[in-house]
Amino acid sequence: MEDKVVVLTGASGGIGRGIAMALAQAGAKVVVNDVGVSLTGQGGDSSAAERLATEIVQAGGSATPNADSVASWQGAANVVACALDTYGRIDAVINNAGNLRDRFFHNMNEEEWRAVIDVHLHGSFFVSRAAAPYFKAQNGGAYVHMTSTSGLIGNFGQANYSAAKLGIVALSKSIALDMQKFGVRSNCIAPFAWSRMTDSIPANTPEEAARVDKLKRMEAGKIAPMAVYLASDAASAVTGQIFGVRANEILLFSQPRPIRSVHRSDGWTPETIAEVAIPAMRTSFHDLERSPDVVCWDPI
Repeated sequence: MEDKVVVLTGASGGIGRGIAMALAQAGAKVVVNDVGVSLTGQGGDSSAAERLATEIVQAGGSATPNADSVASWQGAANVVACALDTYGRIDAVINNAGNLRDRFFHNMNEEEWRAVIDVHLHGSFFVSRAAAPYFKAQNGGAYVHMTSTSGLIGNFGQANYSAAKLGIVALSKSIALDMQKFGVRSNCIAPFAWSRMTDSIPANTPEEAARVDKLKRMEAGKIAPMAVYLASDAASAVTGQIFGVRANEILLFSQPRPIRSVHRSDGWTPETIAEVAIPAMRTSFHDLERSPDVVCWDPI
């Protein structure tokens, strides 16, 4: 990563901060982007990014702050322009900015839906798109996007967040396919870590409290090595993948593929689907599970 220029969004929080420090330690020049608002969108403090950039510089690294919002096309363009204006190039984008508006689906309103889609999904697209012409022109670049098992598997009360995070997986795959010929790669990380994004998880029952205790054992800084690797030239042959990082574990996630098929030479009717197709495939149905039901072992 020596002298590589990386745009990192959502940089000042737990996971973002760990990635920013690790990038700088690896020799990268980092644009630390953060609007400095709470998870629910209150406030707006540009000093959050400024403090982190100052800390990196004082430690001997290279960083510049940026407080533009990734939720708008122009804001994202400004983030990428900050890298070009400051360092003259851009080599990697790490889309880490996030927010939450947790609410059960039947109670969720339009603002709660749009606010999360805007930051996670639109933000990831806007920043990635702003960097694309430069990656294409230089025949190289790396995208790293943060997804979540809330989207990959499922969770209660997060229809907005889950939809955005699974959308990011599809976005990443599309980027990987469309830009492979230009030497550009795109991958996702599903982080398991205790941060302000997980601090809002309820702990009202013994089971919920036990889950939170497990999460607290998964340090946010553990995500950084994978993010740095995927942004580096060492990962030049890795693209279109979904990784998970859970304390000292690295996971590779499956991606949707057909697992069962049935056919009739004369075609299907609603009745024959009910009588034949669904009973034949039912044993291959996925259970209605949440992330902790699937990733249920203790962190290592």
